[in-house]
Amino acid sequence: MTESDPDYDALRRDGVLRVTRPDTEWLSTGWNGGRSTTDCAYNVSVPEGWDRTDLETYVDDRLERAGFETSAGTAAAAGPVLLTGVDIANARGARRGPVTAYATAGISNPAALPMEPTPTDESDSAEGTADDSGLERGRGTVNVIVGTTRALAPGALENLIAVAAEAKAATLLAETGFPGTTTDAVVVGHDPSGSTANFSGSGTEVGAATRACVRDAVRASLRARYAAADADLPASVDDATHGVSTDGRANVFRPALATDRSQPDS
Repeated sequence: MTESDPDYDALRRDGVLRVTRPDTEWLSTGWNGGRSTTDCAYNVSVPEGWDRTDLETYVDDRLERAGFETSAGTAAAAGPVLLTGVDIANARGARRGPVTAYATAGISNPAALPMEPTPTDESDSAEGTADDSGLERGRGTVNVIVGTTRALAPGALENLIAVAAEAKAATLLAETGFPGTTTDAVVVGHDPSGSTANFSGSGTEVGAATRACVRDAVRASLRARYAAADADLPASVDDATHGVSTDGRANVFRPALATDRSQPDS
C-alpha cells in the first residue's frame, strides 16, 4: 500500500458509495444508527422529490441494484447507511496518517445559528420543518464517514463523532457561512484489532488527522458540487431552497450552589 492509498477503500456505483474495511466497528448518527460491526458503511444518494418513508425496503433495493448485496440479508444489518440529496459523483475522500474520511456536501437546506437572534415570537425558538421519517424532500445534506486504523478505547469512538462534527461545522462556516444543514449525519469507525488509541481529541494523532481529513473532504465535495457545476451557494437561509434559522433564545441560568455537604449530589 502506498502513502496515498486509503485504509478504508471506497467504491461508488449507481448512486451509492460503499466504504469498506473488514470487521470495522461503526458508530452512526444517521438512519438506523448506533453501533454495529460490519465490513461496510454506505452513503446513498436519493433523487429530487424523494419522499419514501419505508427506508429499510428502499435501502435494501438501492444496495441490491448497485450490486452491493451482503450476506446480512437486509440493510439494517449490512452496516450504517446515510442518505443524501447530493449526487454521489460529488463525493470526495481524504487521508492523513491513520484516518480516512469521505464526504458529500450540499447546502440547499442550511441551518443557521445567529449569535444575536431576533425572535418575533417565543414559539419560534425551534423553527424546524424536518420530517422525522427520513431525509427531507429535495434537501442537500452534509454526510461524513470517518474511519481510523487505530483501536479506540471506550469513549474515544463516541468522542470522534464530536471531533468530526466540529471539523465539519468549522469548514462549512468558513466556506458557506452556515455551520451545517438540517439533515447532516456522521459515521465513525475504528479497527478493534489495531494499535490502541486511548483518546481521540483534537490534540491526539487520530483527532488531528480526523479534523484535517474532514475539512479537506468536505471542501473538495463542496467545490465539486458548486464550483465545478458553476452553481452558487446560498447567501442566506432566505436564498436557499430550504433551510432554518434558530432565532429563538433560551433561558440562561446559573446552577444552584450546594451548601449542605451532608446531602449527596442529585
